[in-house]
Amino acid sequence: MSCFHLDDFLAGWIGGASSVIVGHPLDTVKTRLQAGKGYKNTLHCVLQIYRKETVAGFFKGLSFPLASITVYNSVVFGFFNNTQRVISKFRHGDERQPCGMLDMTLASMLTGLMSVGLGAPVDLVKIRLQMQTLPCLAENLNLAGTTGNVNGNIAVRSMTLQGQPTYRGPIHCISSILRTEGIRGLYRGAGAMVLRDVPGYTLYFIPYALFRRWLSSEGRSSPHPCSIWVSGGLAGSISWVTATPADVVKSRLQADALHARKYRGIVHCIVQSYKTEGIHVFFRGASVNAIRGFPMSATMFLGYELSLQFFRGL
Repeated sequence: MSCFHLDDFLAGWIGGASSVIVGHPLDTVKTRLQAGKGYKNTLHCVLQIYRKETVAGFFKGLSFPLASITVYNSVVFGFFNNTQRVISKFRHGDERQPCGMLDMTLASMLTGLMSVGLGAPVDLVKIRLQMQTLPCLAENLNLAGTTGNVNGNIAVRSMTLQGQPTYRGPIHCISSILRTEGIRGLYRGAGAMVLRDVPGYTLYFIPYALFRRWLSSEGRSSPHPCSIWVSGGLAGSISWVTATPADVVKSRLQADALHARKYRGIVHCIVQSYKTEGIHVFFRGASVNAIRGFPMSATMFLGYELSLQFFRGL
């Protein structure tokens, strides 16, 4: 019997699509808090977005993650579950043997490492589009300073020409990054993403498995949808809150080229952020991550598990 199961990828795609729609508004707030300036707290950020951009501001950049993050989640969940089968086949000679915590941890870490290759460009484009507001750009430009370098001048001009945004959409954003920064530009912040996602996915899949086991009723062949929903939500909140410091660094590095280049790399970003804003800056957006992580991950796991049950019942 082959270790590769296509239904994991299909179920991941369905779960991913539903989670993106649920989580994108708070994801926009989280990104503005972490990489933008001028917001006092989460509520102030929400009110500012609504006043200046209406409800549409919360869904800025949705089309690209809806098309891409669904594929990304499909690959993540498909890779994670198929990796567990490969490990079980290698260690026990039977892919149907459930993985222990150690094997599941290894599968989670490998999933986090793999996810960066696909997820870094997706996150970069999403963040560039989410950060594309004139007030936010102006704040960042003031902080970055006008050093007279090429990137800085381009950013100022693109912002001020008739008040038009830098990017007209996802495709234009990708082509602009490739033209001005090359293929490496699409992977800006990938190092910080590795620091976020390798432990992040471990603290995503492991808590989910534990909570689902604790909340499931004995004698049931499959967990109740409520158990799946609560387990997924709690796992998402835990994962996102603990990943917030690395997520802040990643978001700043990825949003950086939208204005005059400010950070030379991960260490420089950490040092500069700490010097100018203190230790609390690395936990900016943690409350949003906790709130957003619950419904987004609950929807992700519920959509995945129910879809998987449907496909395997055909």
